[in-house]
Amino acid sequence: MSDAPKYQVLARKYRPETFVDLVGQDAMVRTLRNAFAADRIAQAFIMTGIRGTGKTTTARIIAKGMNCIGPDGTGGPTTDPCGQCEHCTAIMEGRHVDVIEMDAASNTGVANIREIIDSVHYRAASARYKVYIIDEVHMLSTGAFNALLKTLEEPPAHVKFIFATTEIRKVPVTVLSRCQRFDLRRIEPEVMIALLQKIAGSEEAQISDDALALITRAAEGSARDATSLLDQAISHGAGETTAEQVRAMLGLADRGRVMDLFDLIMQGDAGGALSELSAQYSEGADPMAVLRDLAEVTHWISVVKITPEAAEDPTISPDERTRGQSMAQRLGMRPLTRMWQMLLKALDEVASAPNAMMAAEMAVIRLTHVSELPSPEDLVRKLQNSAPPAPGPGGSGAIGGASGGGTMSGATSAVSHQRAGGGSGGQPVQALATEVDAALARFPSFEHVVELIRINRDVKLLVDVETGVRLAAYQPGRIEFTPADNAPSDLAQKLGAALQRWSGNRWAVTLVNDCETPTIAEKRDAADIALRATASEHPLVVAALAAFPKASIRDIRSAEAIANLAQAEALPEVEDEWDPFEDG
Repeated sequence: MSDAPKYQVLARKYRPETFVDLVGQDAMVRTLRNAFAADRIAQAFIMTGIRGTGKTTTARIIAKGMNCIGPDGTGGPTTDPCGQCEHCTAIMEGRHVDVIEMDAASNTGVANIREIIDSVHYRAASARYKVYIIDEVHMLSTGAFNALLKTLEEPPAHVKFIFATTEIRKVPVTVLSRCQRFDLRRIEPEVMIALLQKIAGSEEAQISDDALALITRAAEGSARDATSLLDQAISHGAGETTAEQVRAMLGLADRGRVMDLFDLIMQGDAGGALSELSAQYSEGADPMAVLRDLAEVTHWISVVKITPEAAEDPTISPDERTRGQSMAQRLGMRPLTRMWQMLLKALDEVASAPNAMMAAEMAVIRLTHVSELPSPEDLVRKLQNSAPPAPGPGGSGAIGGASGGGTMSGATSAVSHQRAGGGSGGQPVQALATEVDAALARFPSFEHVVELIRINRDVKLLVDVETGVRLAAYQPGRIEFTPADNAPSDLAQKLGAALQRWSGNRWAVTLVNDCETPTIAEKRDAADIALRATASEHPLVVAALAAFPKASIRDIRSAEAIANLAQAEALPEVEDEWDPFEDG
C-alpha cells in the first residue's frame, strides 16, 4: 500500500489555525486580543457574516485559545494558541470531548438543546472550558431559543457558547443581547489577491494575476469560495493557469468583449451587437452570464462616473480601467440608468424563456435603442412644438364639449396649461416629460396599439376597437376617431384607460365627427362582403333564398377551390404494376 499522503482540498489545507492566519478581520482580532489580555472573556459570542469569511474557523480558534496550555503544559488562555498541546491538537482535528460542535440546520428542536442544557452542569473532562459551538444558529426553532435563554444568561463559569450565523436578523434579540457580537467583513480584493498569491506560491502553482483577479471577483469576498475556486483553477490549468482558462471554468464571457458589446449597444448598433453576442455564444458563453456581465459593467461605469476613484479596483485590468473611465466621461447618467433597468427586466425574461439565446437577442435589440431615447428636455420641446393650443369654452377638444363629448387624458391639458403660463418654474412640464415617457415610441402606428390590446388578451376591447373605431388621426399617445354605429358609448374612456394601464403613459383619446374611414373589421371583411354581394345576386342563389327564406350564405367557394379540395380528399390512384411474365 502506498504511503503517499492523501490529497486535501486547499480550503481545508490552508484553513487558519491562529488569528495571525485569519485575514481581513483585523477589528475583531484586536477586540479579542484585548479581551483575552484583560481576562474579560465573554460567556457567549456570536459571529455573523457571509459564507466563507471565517465564522466557524474563528470559533475554533477561540476554543483553542481558551483551552491552550502551551507546549510545556503551564500556559493560560491566549489569542496565540500553540497548536502543539493536547487540547490544540484535539480541537484542530475535531475530536476534543469538551468542544462540542452542533449544526443547528439539522438539530433545530427543543430536544437537541435539552441535551446541551443537561450537560452544561458537568465540568469539562480535561479542558479548562467546555465550549459549545453552534453553527447556523438562526435555524433553531422558537422553542429551542427559549429553552436556551436561561442557560445563556447564567451559564456555569466553565461553559462558553460560540454561535455562528449568516442570518443575524433571524436570531431573537433576547439571544443577541446575551452575546458579544462580531461582524466578519467581506475580504477586501487586495487582501484576497495577496492570500491567493501566497497559497499558489505554497502549492508551486503558476497562475496569472488576471486569473487571480477573476477568481477574487467571483468569490465576492468569501475566502473559502476563493480558495475553492483557486483549487479548481490549478487543476484546470494543469501547469500554468491563465485568465482565459479561469474565464472558461467560471462560464464567464471575456470581459473585454463584454465591454465591446456594451459599447455597440450604447452606440445603437443593433446589427453589430447581435453579431458580437452570437460570436460569444458560439465560443461557449452563457447568454445569462453575458447579460449579468453587461449589468455589472453598467453598474461599474455608473459608479465610476459618480466616484472616479472606484476605477482603481485591483480586480480590474488596466485596459478595462482605461475603457471604463472613457465611457464614464462620454455617457450620460440617464442612458446608464435606463440600461440598468432594462437589463434587470431582461435577466428575468432570459431566466424564464424556453430559449435563453433568443430572449437575450431580443433584449439586446431593445437595449440598442437606449441611446436613441430622447431626454426629458428634448421631449418637452417636442411636446411644446406639437401640442395644439388650449381649446376655449365649447371648443372641439373640450371634455364633454359640443363635438361629441370627446375623452382626453390630462397630458394635453397639462401642456396647454404650461404654455398658457400656469404652474411655477416649469415644474408641470418637467413632471409631464417624466410621465409621458419616450416609451410611446414603441407605438408608431395604430396597428401597434391593436397588437398591444391583442397581447393583453382583452377580447372585448379588441372586438370593439376593430368594429367600432373609424380612425381620423393617430400619433403615439394621441388617438382621434369617429365611433361606428355599433360602438359602445364609453369606448374612448375604456381605450384610454387600458392603454395607460398597459403602457405606463397617458393617452389622449378624442372623439371627432364625420370621419368615414372604414373600421379594421370593414377593411378586413371588404373582399368577403363584395363577394357575398355578388353571390347574393346570382339567379340560383336568389331562387334558393326564395325557396328557403330562413337560409343564409355561410361560405363561398370557387369551382377551382372545390375541385382542389375534392382531389386532396380523394384516395390516391394506384398505378398498375408491370408483370415480366405477362407477355410471355
